[in-house]
Amino acid sequence: MSLLRQQGPATAAPPRPVRAKGLRAPVTGTGVGRRNGRRSAHTRHQAMGLLLITPFGLLFAAFLVAPLAYAFWLSLRTSTLVGGDHFSWFANYKQTFSDPHFLSGVRRVAVFGLVQIPVMLGLALLGALIIDEVSSRLAKVFRMTLFMPYAVPAVIGALMWGFLYSPTFGPVNSLSHALGTGTVDLLGHSLMLTSLGNIVTWQWTGYNMIVLYAALQGLPREVYEAAKLDGAGQIQTALRIKIPMISSAMVLTLMFTIIGTLQFFTEPRVLEPTASSVITPDYTPNLYAYNLAFQYSEFNYSAAISFSLGAVVFIGSYLFLFAARKRSGLK
Repeated sequence: MSLLRQQGPATAAPPRPVRAKGLRAPVTGTGVGRRNGRRSAHTRHQAMGLLLITPFGLLFAAFLVAPLAYAFWLSLRTSTLVGGDHFSWFANYKQTFSDPHFLSGVRRVAVFGLVQIPVMLGLALLGALIIDEVSSRLAKVFRMTLFMPYAVPAVIGALMWGFLYSPTFGPVNSLSHALGTGTVDLLGHSLMLTSLGNIVTWQWTGYNMIVLYAALQGLPREVYEAAKLDGAGQIQTALRIKIPMISSAMVLTLMFTIIGTLQFFTEPRVLEPTASSVITPDYTPNLYAYNLAFQYSEFNYSAAISFSLGAVVFIGSYLFLFAARKRSGLK
């Protein structure tokens, strides 16, 4: 008898279930539970995040959004003794850009910035390059010394320099008299912008230097070693390697400095009582808006000037970044 006959008939395999087209296999309850668990955990995380940022959101809305909205509402209205308080739309803004007092303040600040900004940022860059090259304790002392004026409040710094500039009891004029050079009126018409520029440069050079120094510290040291192997000196390394590689940091410091210059207020406001004949109520746009609001009670027109200046700063900053982003690497 053959081997097949001895084994008998083969056991047939169980038939596979045929699934109709368009039907999905049943989903077990475990997968649904996992997805629901992930969704509930994600929802809890979102709720916790919203809960954590709620205090900041309330403070932000109460102390920034609401005052700005109220100030913008004031800028669209006009209040007079004859006509009363009425809605005037953008009449205050139209008057702003034809106001000679506002335009003269803008021109004065522009002249001030064209001279002071390059001097301050040049000194900041020079200081950052020096302390980046020197790795001794002297560099730390130099860095802290230049940064210390930034820690002094702007009002106190302006008061201190006002005392130094005083033509009656200031030490600068006492020294000039001792040297026989006569009285130097540092708060006069001819030297006022120079004196204000000295105050701003003294206070903000250290801050910009620290920003540029931090950017220099982030550069790879292998580039410096390759430059030395190629025979480049310290000046060539600084001009051809360091400065181009921190161009983005330089653009940011320049932008922040321009914004701060257009908002120039603290120093002339502090020195205004000492040099009232030179620092007039419209000396800078911010000072003009402040005096209109709190000395002449023209809150509507003052709000329009403030928003106009803010628009000028925003548009100017955007155009500057748009023009410089390709060269600096900013996006």
